[in-house]
Amino acid sequence: MADERSLYVLNPNSSEAVTAGIEAAVDPLKGFGRRIICMTNARGPMGIETKAQADLTIAQTLETAARVEDDAAGFVIACFGDPGLHALRDRTRKPVLGIQESAVLTAMSLGQRFGIIAILRGSIPRHLRSLGAMNVLDRLAGDRAVDLHVNELNDAGKTLSRMEEVGRRLRDQDGADVLIMGCAGMARFRLPLEKALDIPVVEPCQAAVAMALPRIALNQTHRVGET
Repeated sequence: MADERSLYVLNPNSSEAVTAGIEAAVDPLKGFGRRIICMTNARGPMGIETKAQADLTIAQTLETAARVEDDAAGFVIACFGDPGLHALRDRTRKPVLGIQESAVLTAMSLGQRFGIIAILRGSIPRHLRSLGAMNVLDRLAGDRAVDLHVNELNDAGKTLSRMEEVGRRLRDQDGADVLIMGCAGMARFRLPLEKALDIPVVEPCQAAVAMALPRIALNQTHRVGET
């Protein structure tokens, strides 16, 4: 009997525009035959820019996941700080992927030293704490901010220009040979940024969904021996 359960991509913020961008980014991966459902947290902040904002969404993400658990084949937490990643792994036997962790692992398979394009300078310490926990700081070329709030990312021309500028600094000054876009709200800019800079660019939501689908197919999860 075919497994018709869905992969749920959970956007912890309340921006429908961000969710639409995520959905467009992962659309090519729907060709693998698994239904992918992107959900917005209506109770969350319009954009997650601080650790405090991220932490406040964890309980909401857990509640959302619990509501769809029976229909879920797996989950992706679509915020670059991976808020609630380990809490949700404690709550479910299904595969759970975070976009930050997935993006870093993907980047390290595409190049030797990765650079991160952050939204704000205040985001960088959070990134460094996570990268330190992953023990990958020796592969980090640099982490630089475009200094735009999440709602400002809707200005496509301004955002892409800033991302190109920061990406060039990461490539030319810091020595990055692969870039990670450090916010789910940047999803639509991967291809133009990759074309402008001529190095691989990782879109985190794509990276996480691309990891989640084979995990589901292989029945591989963080809780060994449980299905």
